[in-house]
Amino acid sequence: MSETQPAEPQPQAPDLAREVGRRRTFAIISHPDAGKTTLTEKLLLYGGAIHLAGAVKAKRASRHATSDWMELEKQRGISVTTSVMSFPYNGAIVNLLDTPGHQDFSEDTYRTLSAVDSAVMLIDAAKGVEAQTKKLFQVCRLRGIPIFTFINKLDRHGKDPLDLMDEIERVLGIRSCPLNWPIGMGPGFKGVFDRRTGKLHLFDASGRHGEVKVEGRTSDVNDPAIVSALGESAHRRLIEENEMLDVAGDPFDFERVRQGQLAPMFFGSAMTNFGVEPFLNAFLDLAPTPAPRATKTGEVDPTSERFTGFIFKIQANMDPAHHDRIAFMRIVSGRFERGMAVRHLRLAKDVRLSSSTQFLAQERTAVEEGYAGDVIGLFDPGLFRIGDTLSGGAGEPFEGIPRFSPEHFAKVRVKEALKRKQLLAGLDQLSEEGAIQVFRQRGMGDQHLLIGAVGALQFDVLVFRLKSEYGVEIILDRMPFALARWVSGTGYDPKHFERGESAVCVEDKDGQPIVLFRNEWALGYAQEHMPKTLELRETAG
Repeated sequence: MSETQPAEPQPQAPDLAREVGRRRTFAIISHPDAGKTTLTEKLLLYGGAIHLAGAVKAKRASRHATSDWMELEKQRGISVTTSVMSFPYNGAIVNLLDTPGHQDFSEDTYRTLSAVDSAVMLIDAAKGVEAQTKKLFQVCRLRGIPIFTFINKLDRHGKDPLDLMDEIERVLGIRSCPLNWPIGMGPGFKGVFDRRTGKLHLFDASGRHGEVKVEGRTSDVNDPAIVSALGESAHRRLIEENEMLDVAGDPFDFERVRQGQLAPMFFGSAMTNFGVEPFLNAFLDLAPTPAPRATKTGEVDPTSERFTGFIFKIQANMDPAHHDRIAFMRIVSGRFERGMAVRHLRLAKDVRLSSSTQFLAQERTAVEEGYAGDVIGLFDPGLFRIGDTLSGGAGEPFEGIPRFSPEHFAKVRVKEALKRKQLLAGLDQLSEEGAIQVFRQRGMGDQHLLIGAVGALQFDVLVFRLKSEYGVEIILDRMPFALARWVSGTGYDPKHFERGESAVCVEDKDGQPIVLFRNEWALGYAQEHMPKTLELRETAG
């Protein structure tokens, strides 16, 4: 009688709820030059994802910000496309999306906000709440995204912290709850006081300009050595301000944070690294885990066993040597496995997700599994569009991601007629990414193409990328239009709008009619005189 061999132990599948609870997926939003990319670098530094931060301020520096991977970004020192970075930290899985701050690239930011569970609003301590910050905050509010505030550049002289709290409430209409408080400002900025633990975090940059982690020490606020180091006046002011906040300030309330009624506030300096590590630890402790996402028939819970996800971004040529195309998918529910077959709901066909990666800017690593909150890069042979839903079976698509009305328009001409095929391929790719919108004049096919962009700098990106990625040099002839509206309803006739030169009717890539107007007056005139069965919309999709 043969001896029975013990059965091989089978690996246990990870607990779905536990894995979802580890995820923190957030974006950083701000006005240009508030230090957003610098803060991203420092979060990666303290998270252990990089070991030396890029010198983002020096235009001729040999190092560049990790999140700025596109050559044009390195040349100009600004972010023009969202970067996706994933890394583990203290038991959490962090999915950080660094968005463009410049308003000309805000559409990319709006799309990215559909894929996050919270946002960090970065504010320059000297400038306070600025125009682009207000716009992005309103988008977060409309999407119900919880906001955390990081007051940056405390290493420079700026507005009084109490005045900044008041400004945020007056301008944005949201109360703040400081979870730490700055010790000094400008050259006298020494660290932060953690109001939750009553401990001081004091820092020493050691002259390294924020390239590496700063040494810090934690002490009790009433430690005699600390009182001596700060000076009695500064120590007394710190105590008095925090006593006032205890009485008159808002206590931390997680439910109010989730409802967008309260913004936890932190202070620090991303450039010198002061306050970055305390912020990262507190934020990951307090930030919400992946939330349900709505379909037309209900919500999908992140702990649901059935896999679902949606495409929120497409980026071509992240690897110029291979001219690849990556679709970024936010996982909504279930467990992602490399090579799994899923249902592409828009195309009503099954596709296999055999090539999947996660990113640190353009650097990628293969990923075998993922859970709700994770952002996965999928190789895209041309199957995906922004807003597509993928599902592990039959289901309803998630709410779409709209295309926004362009405000700048141009006719595009190619310098070399023999490069027209490459031009069409490049325009098709860039429009699929959402970087531009392509319109065709009625009955002209691809002979007369118009380009629409939300911001004028997108034209510079278009010219640069067509030349560098497709070998095509173009000429853009600017057009005198400032508004675009999609037309829906019955009884559409271009004659309703094309009176004189105040408007022109074109079609988008899906054949939907869209009208370009010179100004608000032309739009208003059209609305007064068009049939009541028609409607003009600012977004499509």
